[in-house]
Amino acid sequence: MRQAHQRSNMVVSMIQMIFEIPDIGSIKEKRRVIRSAIDKLQRRFRLSAAEVDLQDSLSFAQIGGALVSNSRDFGESILRKAFAMIENEVPVRIQDMSIHSEEF
Repeated sequence: MRQAHQRSNMVVSMIQMIFEIPDIGSIKEKRRVIRSAIDKLQRRFRLSAAEVDLQDSLSFAQIGGALVSNSRDFGESILRKAFAMIENEVPVRIQDMSIHSEEF
């Protein structure tokens, strides 16, 4: 158990993105785009990532990702880079994005 005078040294930084996937004709095509985005987040940025909502929507998806580190600044900078990669490399239109960190 951590004593009151110790400084926090575990930070969980989280990202949530909602995006539209244009020109999709089937759930199978949507899953391919989503799986590709999640794989890139996991491989390049070592994030834990998953589709967390809107699974039944044909043209929208919500992805969440998290990273554990010892620095809020570091964690959030990695998540901003991950978001930039999604914007530049995945064929989606971003509808919403939020980044948040919690210290433990």
